[in-house]
Amino acid sequence: MTEAYIYDAVRSPRGKGRKDGALHEVTAVRLSAQILNAIKNRNNLDGHAVEDVIWGNVTQVKEQGGCLARTAVLASDLDESIPGL
Repeated sequence: MTEAYIYDAVRSPRGKGRKDGALHEVTAVRLSAQILNAIKNRNNLDGHAVEDVIWGNVTQVKEQGGCLARTAVLASDLDESIPGL
């Protein structure tokens, strides 16, 4: 059996994405990259030692329609060779 390690859980800010909402100009990729960086920094992880990122989101609109996990890895401080699912 493959071993899995979960280092931490981080919640993104909550708010409205509509034009008068607090998160109107913040993309899902930007929020996700900030979360990945927070997990990496809070746990002193070596960004090259991470083998995969598995990511979930509730609604898929705009750039979330693609592979949010992979795009978030590319926007974060993790190694760009890490795949995302």
